[in-house]
Amino acid sequence: MTLSLELPAVAAIDDAALAARLQHLLDHKTKPLGALGQLEALALQLGLILGSETPVLRAPQMLVCAGDHGLAARGVSAYPSDVTWQMVENFLAGGAAVSVLARQHGLALTVVDCGVRHDFAAGGPRSVGPGSNAPREGLVVRKIAPGTADASIGPAMSAAQCSQAIANGIALVRELPGNALLLGEMGIGNTSAASLLLARLTGADIDDCTGSGTGLDEAGVAHKRALLREVLALHADAGTPLSALAAFGGFEIATLVGAVLQAAEERRVVVADGFIASVAVLVANALRPHVVQRCVAAHSSAEPGHRLLLEALRLRPLLDLNLRLGEGSGAALAWPLLESACRILREMASFESAGVSQRGG
Repeated sequence: MTLSLELPAVAAIDDAALAARLQHLLDHKTKPLGALGQLEALALQLGLILGSETPVLRAPQMLVCAGDHGLAARGVSAYPSDVTWQMVENFLAGGAAVSVLARQHGLALTVVDCGVRHDFAAGGPRSVGPGSNAPREGLVVRKIAPGTADASIGPAMSAAQCSQAIANGIALVRELPGNALLLGEMGIGNTSAASLLLARLTGADIDDCTGSGTGLDEAGVAHKRALLREVLALHADAGTPLSALAAFGGFEIATLVGAVLQAAEERRVVVADGFIASVAVLVANALRPHVVQRCVAAHSSAEPGHRLLLEALRLRPLLDLNLRLGEGSGAALAWPLLESACRILREMASFESAGVSQRGG
Protein backbone atom coordinates (compact mmCIF):
# COMPACT_ATOMS: atom_id res chain seq x y z
CA MET A 1 0.00 0.00 0.00
CA THR A 2 1.34 3.41 -0.93
CA LEU A 3 0.58 6.54 1.05
CA SER A 4 0.68 10.00 -0.46
CA LEU A 5 0.49 11.58 2.99
CA GLU A 6 3.76 12.86 4.44
CA LEU A 7 4.09 11.23 7.84
CA PRO A 8 5.58 13.19 10.74
CA ALA A 9 9.29 12.72 11.31
CA VAL A 10 10.10 11.19 14.69
CA ALA A 11 13.71 11.60 15.72
CA ALA A 12 15.41 9.49 18.37
CA ILE A 13 15.58 10.91 21.87
CA ASP A 14 19.30 10.52 22.38
CA ASP A 15 20.58 12.82 25.11
CA ALA A 16 23.01 10.91 27.27
CA ALA A 17 24.03 14.03 29.16
CA LEU A 18 20.46 14.86 30.19
CA ALA A 19 19.83 11.22 31.10
CA ALA A 20 22.88 11.27 33.36
CA ARG A 21 21.79 14.49 35.05
CA LEU A 22 18.28 13.16 35.62
CA GLN A 23 19.62 9.93 37.08
CA HIS A 24 21.98 11.89 39.34
CA LEU A 25 19.07 13.99 40.60
CA LEU A 26 16.97 10.91 41.32
CA ASP A 27 19.83 9.10 43.01
CA HIS A 28 20.45 12.02 45.37
CA LYS A 29 16.89 12.62 46.52
CA THR A 30 16.21 12.00 50.22
CA LYS A 31 15.55 8.27 49.89
CA PRO A 32 17.47 5.02 49.58
CA LEU A 33 18.82 4.45 46.08
CA GLY A 34 16.01 3.28 43.80
CA ALA A 35 13.47 3.27 46.63
CA LEU A 36 10.71 4.80 44.48
CA GLY A 37 11.02 1.93 42.04
CA GLN A 38 9.17 2.29 38.76
CA LEU A 39 8.25 5.88 39.59
CA GLU A 40 11.92 6.80 39.20
CA ALA A 41 12.11 5.18 35.77
CA LEU A 42 8.97 7.07 34.80
CA ALA A 43 10.43 10.36 36.03
CA LEU A 44 13.57 9.76 34.00
CA GLN A 45 11.53 8.98 30.88
CA LEU A 46 9.33 12.06 31.28
CA GLY A 47 12.36 14.28 31.78
CA LEU A 48 13.89 12.92 28.59
CA ILE A 49 10.70 13.27 26.55
CA LEU A 50 10.18 16.86 27.66
CA GLY A 51 13.90 17.69 27.59
CA SER A 52 13.97 19.03 31.13
CA GLU A 53 15.38 18.31 34.59
CA THR A 54 12.22 19.92 35.99
CA PRO A 55 9.47 18.56 33.72
CA VAL A 56 5.98 20.01 33.89
CA LEU A 57 2.95 18.38 32.27
CA ARG A 58 0.76 21.06 30.71
CA ALA A 59 -2.85 20.96 29.47
CA PRO A 60 -3.17 17.16 29.18
CA GLN A 61 -5.51 16.08 26.39
CA MET A 62 -7.66 12.94 26.44
CA LEU A 63 -8.46 12.03 22.83
CA VAL A 64 -11.19 9.40 22.44
CA CYS A 65 -11.63 8.21 18.86
CA ALA A 66 -14.76 6.28 17.89
CA GLY A 67 -15.65 4.18 14.86
CA ASP A 68 -17.71 1.19 13.80
CA HIS A 69 -16.46 -2.04 12.24
CA GLY A 70 -18.11 -4.04 9.49
CA LEU A 71 -16.70 -7.21 11.01
CA ALA A 72 -18.99 -6.70 14.03
CA ALA A 73 -21.84 -8.13 11.94
CA ARG A 74 -20.06 -11.50 12.09
CA GLY A 75 -20.69 -11.91 15.82
CA VAL A 76 -17.29 -10.97 17.23
CA SER A 77 -18.74 -8.85 20.04
CA ALA A 78 -21.14 -9.49 22.88
CA TYR A 79 -22.79 -6.13 22.15
CA PRO A 80 -24.56 -4.76 19.05
CA SER A 81 -22.82 -2.09 16.99
CA ASP A 82 -25.37 0.54 18.08
CA VAL A 83 -23.53 0.62 21.39
CA THR A 84 -20.74 2.59 19.68
CA TRP A 85 -22.87 5.67 19.03
CA GLN A 86 -24.78 5.24 22.28
CA MET A 87 -21.52 5.31 24.23
CA VAL A 88 -20.38 8.39 22.33
CA GLU A 89 -23.57 10.05 23.57
CA ASN A 90 -22.67 8.86 27.07
CA PHE A 91 -19.21 10.44 26.72
CA LEU A 92 -20.75 13.73 25.66
CA ALA A 93 -23.29 13.62 28.51
CA GLY A 94 -20.47 13.08 31.00
CA GLY A 95 -21.69 9.70 32.23
CA ALA A 96 -19.01 7.30 30.99
CA ALA A 97 -16.08 6.12 33.10
CA VAL A 98 -13.60 8.17 31.07
CA SER A 99 -15.82 11.25 31.44
CA VAL A 100 -15.85 10.88 35.21
CA LEU A 101 -12.10 10.24 35.42
CA ALA A 102 -11.26 13.09 33.04
CA ARG A 103 -13.23 15.47 35.25
CA GLN A 104 -11.53 14.14 38.37
CA HIS A 105 -8.02 14.58 37.00
CA GLY A 106 -8.47 17.78 34.99
CA LEU A 107 -8.05 16.16 31.58
CA ALA A 108 -9.54 17.96 28.59
CA LEU A 109 -11.74 15.41 26.81
CA THR A 110 -12.20 15.47 23.05
CA VAL A 111 -14.39 12.82 21.40
CA VAL A 112 -13.91 12.22 17.69
CA ASP A 113 -16.40 10.57 15.34
CA CYS A 114 -13.94 8.86 13.00
CA GLY A 115 -16.51 6.61 11.38
CA VAL A 116 -19.50 5.91 13.60
CA ARG A 117 -22.64 4.56 11.98
CA HIS A 118 -24.76 7.42 13.28
CA ASP A 119 -25.36 11.07 12.43
CA PHE A 120 -24.68 13.06 15.58
CA ALA A 121 -25.56 16.31 13.81
CA ALA A 122 -29.10 15.15 13.08
CA GLY A 123 -30.43 15.67 16.57
CA GLY A 124 -29.82 15.52 20.28
CA PRO A 125 -28.84 18.22 22.77
CA ARG A 126 -26.77 21.16 21.51
CA SER A 127 -27.21 20.17 17.88
CA VAL A 128 -26.24 22.89 15.44
CA GLY A 129 -27.33 21.15 12.27
CA PRO A 130 -25.80 18.82 9.71
CA GLY A 131 -22.54 19.49 7.95
CA SER A 132 -20.72 20.98 10.92
CA ASN A 133 -17.35 19.73 12.10
CA ALA A 134 -18.45 20.41 15.70
CA PRO A 135 -22.16 19.58 15.91
CA ARG A 136 -22.04 18.91 19.64
CA GLU A 137 -20.03 20.34 22.48
CA GLY A 138 -17.02 18.09 23.04
CA LEU A 139 -17.47 16.24 19.73
CA VAL A 140 -15.36 16.60 16.62
CA VAL A 141 -16.65 14.93 13.45
CA ARG A 142 -14.01 13.52 11.13
CA LYS A 143 -16.16 10.74 9.73
CA ILE A 144 -14.54 8.80 6.88
CA ALA A 145 -17.59 6.56 6.34
CA PRO A 146 -20.35 5.06 8.52
CA GLY A 147 -18.17 2.18 9.67
CA THR A 148 -15.49 0.17 7.93
CA ALA A 149 -16.25 -2.60 5.47
CA ASP A 150 -16.39 -6.23 6.60
CA ALA A 151 -12.77 -7.41 6.72
CA SER A 152 -13.91 -11.01 6.25
CA ILE A 153 -14.96 -10.10 2.69
CA GLY A 154 -12.39 -7.51 1.64
CA PRO A 155 -10.23 -4.71 3.06
CA ALA A 156 -11.81 -2.82 5.95
CA MET A 157 -10.55 0.46 4.47
CA SER A 158 -9.34 1.59 1.09
CA ALA A 159 -5.84 3.05 0.86
CA ALA A 160 -7.37 6.51 0.49
CA GLN A 161 -9.59 6.06 3.55
CA CYS A 162 -6.68 4.83 5.64
CA SER A 163 -4.57 7.78 4.53
CA GLN A 164 -7.34 10.24 5.34
CA ALA A 165 -7.89 8.80 8.80
CA ILE A 166 -4.18 9.09 9.60
CA ALA A 167 -4.17 12.65 8.26
CA ASN A 168 -7.16 13.47 10.46
CA GLY A 169 -5.29 12.27 13.54
CA ILE A 170 -2.26 14.36 12.65
CA ALA A 171 -4.40 17.47 12.16
CA LEU A 172 -6.33 16.91 15.39
CA VAL A 173 -3.19 16.84 17.53
CA ARG A 174 -1.79 19.93 15.82
CA GLU A 175 -4.88 21.80 17.03
CA LEU A 176 -4.67 20.58 20.63
CA PRO A 177 -2.69 22.44 23.31
CA GLY A 178 -0.44 20.91 25.93
CA ASN A 179 2.45 18.47 26.00
CA ALA A 180 0.67 15.24 26.94
CA LEU A 181 -1.78 13.13 24.94
CA LEU A 182 -3.84 10.36 26.51
CA LEU A 183 -5.33 7.84 24.08
CA GLY A 184 -8.85 6.44 24.23
CA GLU A 185 -11.19 4.70 21.81
CA MET A 186 -14.68 3.30 21.33
CA GLY A 187 -15.85 0.88 18.66
CA ILE A 188 -17.79 -2.36 18.85
CA GLY A 189 -15.62 -4.96 17.12
CA ASN A 190 -12.34 -3.13 17.55
CA THR A 191 -10.68 -5.77 19.71
CA SER A 192 -10.90 -7.99 16.62
CA ALA A 193 -9.12 -5.39 14.50
CA ALA A 194 -6.51 -4.98 17.24
CA SER A 195 -5.94 -8.74 17.48
CA LEU A 196 -5.50 -9.00 13.72
CA LEU A 197 -3.00 -6.14 13.65
CA LEU A 198 -1.04 -7.57 16.57
CA ALA A 199 -0.84 -10.99 14.94
CA ARG A 200 0.23 -9.61 11.58
CA LEU A 201 2.78 -7.10 12.86
CA THR A 202 4.41 -9.33 15.49
CA GLY A 203 3.92 -12.81 14.03
CA ALA A 204 2.10 -13.99 17.16
CA ASP A 205 -0.57 -16.67 16.81
CA ILE A 206 -4.03 -15.19 16.43
CA ASP A 207 -5.42 -17.38 19.24
CA ASP A 208 -2.90 -15.86 21.66
CA CYS A 209 -3.86 -12.37 20.48
CA THR A 210 -7.62 -12.85 20.89
CA GLY A 211 -9.72 -12.67 24.05
CA SER A 212 -13.31 -12.13 25.08
CA GLY A 213 -13.38 -8.43 24.22
CA THR A 214 -16.68 -7.07 25.53
CA GLY A 215 -17.41 -10.29 27.39
CA LEU A 216 -17.92 -13.17 24.96
CA ASP A 217 -18.48 -16.61 26.46
CA GLU A 218 -16.24 -19.57 25.66
CA ALA A 219 -18.15 -20.46 22.50
CA GLY A 220 -18.12 -16.85 21.40
CA VAL A 221 -14.34 -16.60 21.83
CA ALA A 222 -13.86 -19.80 19.84
CA HIS A 223 -16.00 -18.41 17.01
CA LYS A 224 -14.10 -15.12 17.10
CA ARG A 225 -10.71 -16.85 16.91
CA ALA A 226 -11.79 -19.06 14.02
CA LEU A 227 -13.17 -16.10 12.08
CA LEU A 228 -10.07 -13.97 12.68
CA ARG A 229 -7.86 -16.80 11.43
CA GLU A 230 -9.89 -16.78 8.19
CA VAL A 231 -9.54 -12.99 7.94
CA LEU A 232 -5.77 -13.23 8.39
CA ALA A 233 -5.57 -15.79 5.61
CA LEU A 234 -7.76 -13.67 3.32
CA HIS A 235 -5.36 -10.74 3.71
CA ALA A 236 -2.14 -12.76 3.64
CA ASP A 237 -0.58 -10.20 1.29
CA ALA A 238 -1.15 -7.29 3.72
CA GLY A 239 2.32 -7.48 5.19
CA THR A 240 3.30 -3.85 5.74
CA PRO A 241 2.01 -1.74 8.66
CA LEU A 242 -0.12 0.43 6.39
CA SER A 243 -1.54 -2.39 4.28
CA ALA A 244 -2.39 -4.33 7.45
CA LEU A 245 -4.06 -1.27 8.94
CA ALA A 246 -6.17 -0.82 5.80
CA ALA A 247 -7.02 -4.52 5.64
CA PHE A 248 -8.15 -4.90 9.23
CA GLY A 249 -9.30 -1.43 10.30
CA GLY A 250 -10.53 0.61 11.83
CA PHE A 251 -11.09 4.29 11.30
CA GLU A 252 -10.59 5.08 14.99
CA ILE A 253 -7.36 3.09 15.15
CA ALA A 254 -5.96 4.77 12.03
CA THR A 255 -6.90 8.19 13.41
CA LEU A 256 -5.08 7.34 16.64
CA VAL A 257 -2.05 6.24 14.61
CA GLY A 258 -1.88 9.72 13.08
CA ALA A 259 -2.38 11.32 16.48
CA VAL A 260 0.44 9.28 18.00
CA LEU A 261 2.82 10.11 15.15
CA GLN A 262 2.15 13.84 15.46
CA ALA A 263 2.41 13.80 19.24
CA ALA A 264 5.70 11.92 18.99
CA GLU A 265 7.11 14.43 16.52
CA GLU A 266 6.17 17.25 18.91
CA ARG A 267 7.80 15.45 21.87
CA ARG A 268 4.51 15.16 23.71
CA VAL A 269 4.13 12.46 26.33
CA VAL A 270 1.82 9.78 24.90
CA VAL A 271 -0.16 7.74 27.43
CA ALA A 272 -1.55 4.56 25.91
CA ASP A 273 -4.66 3.06 27.46
CA GLY A 274 -5.54 -0.57 26.81
CA PHE A 275 -5.32 -3.05 23.97
CA ILE A 276 -6.79 -1.04 21.09
CA ALA A 277 -5.05 2.25 21.91
CA SER A 278 -1.78 0.35 22.33
CA VAL A 279 -2.22 -1.25 18.89
CA ALA A 280 -2.29 2.27 17.44
CA VAL A 281 1.09 2.80 19.13
CA LEU A 282 2.32 -0.50 17.69
CA VAL A 283 1.39 0.57 14.15
CA ALA A 284 2.84 4.07 14.63
CA ASN A 285 6.07 2.63 16.00
CA ALA A 286 6.32 0.26 13.03
CA LEU A 287 6.13 3.34 10.79
CA ARG A 288 8.47 5.49 12.90
CA PRO A 289 10.60 3.31 15.21
CA HIS A 290 11.36 6.00 17.80
CA VAL A 291 7.69 6.60 18.64
CA VAL A 292 7.81 4.22 21.61
CA GLN A 293 10.37 6.43 23.37
CA ARG A 294 7.57 8.95 23.95
CA CYS A 295 5.03 6.37 25.14
CA VAL A 296 3.92 5.35 28.61
CA ALA A 297 1.82 2.21 29.06
CA ALA A 298 -0.92 3.10 31.52
CA HIS A 299 -1.83 -0.45 32.47
CA SER A 300 -1.90 -4.08 31.43
CA SER A 301 -5.44 -5.04 30.54
CA ALA A 302 -7.28 -8.32 30.96
CA GLU A 303 -7.26 -8.77 27.18
CA PRO A 304 -4.53 -11.40 26.56
CA GLY A 305 -3.17 -9.72 23.44
CA HIS A 306 -2.35 -6.58 25.37
CA ARG A 307 0.39 -8.27 27.38
CA LEU A 308 1.94 -9.64 24.19
CA LEU A 309 1.80 -6.20 22.64
CA LEU A 310 3.46 -4.48 25.60
CA GLU A 311 6.21 -7.09 25.54
CA ALA A 312 6.73 -6.46 21.82
CA LEU A 313 7.06 -2.72 22.45
CA ARG A 314 9.13 -3.29 25.62
CA LEU A 315 6.78 -1.10 27.61
CA ARG A 316 6.28 -1.73 31.31
CA PRO A 317 2.71 -0.91 32.42
CA LEU A 318 2.17 1.34 35.42
CA LEU A 319 -0.97 -0.41 36.67
CA ASP A 320 -2.44 -3.92 36.62
CA LEU A 321 -6.08 -3.62 37.68
CA ASN A 322 -7.67 -6.28 35.44
CA LEU A 323 -9.27 -3.51 33.37
CA ARG A 324 -10.89 -4.25 29.99
CA LEU A 325 -13.07 -1.21 29.42
CA GLY A 326 -11.10 0.92 27.00
CA GLU A 327 -12.32 4.50 26.46
CA GLY A 328 -9.06 5.84 27.88
CA SER A 329 -10.16 4.88 31.40
CA GLY A 330 -6.84 3.22 32.28
CA ALA A 331 -4.85 6.16 30.94
CA ALA A 332 -6.87 8.53 33.12
CA LEU A 333 -6.35 6.33 36.18
CA ALA A 334 -2.58 6.28 35.59
CA TRP A 335 -2.34 10.03 35.01
CA PRO A 336 -1.66 11.00 38.68
CA LEU A 337 1.43 8.77 38.62
CA LEU A 338 2.89 10.84 35.79
CA GLU A 339 2.20 14.03 37.70
CA SER A 340 3.79 12.53 40.81
CA ALA A 341 6.89 11.47 38.88
CA CYS A 342 7.39 15.01 37.60
CA ARG A 343 6.90 16.47 41.07
CA ILE A 344 9.48 14.11 42.53
CA LEU A 345 12.04 15.56 40.13
CA ARG A 346 10.97 19.17 40.68
CA GLU A 347 10.15 19.31 44.38
CA MET A 348 11.73 16.49 46.34
CA ALA A 349 14.75 17.61 48.31
CA SER A 350 18.24 16.27 47.83
CA PHE A 351 20.30 15.01 50.76
CA GLU A 352 22.44 18.12 50.47
CA SER A 353 19.59 20.66 50.31
CA ALA A 354 17.70 19.02 53.16
CA GLY A 355 20.77 18.55 55.37
CA VAL A 356 20.11 14.80 55.61
CA SER A 357 23.02 12.44 56.00
CA GLN A 358 23.53 9.98 53.19
CA ARG A 359 24.22 6.29 53.60
CA GLY A 360 27.72 5.62 54.79
CA GLY A 361 30.34 3.98 52.65
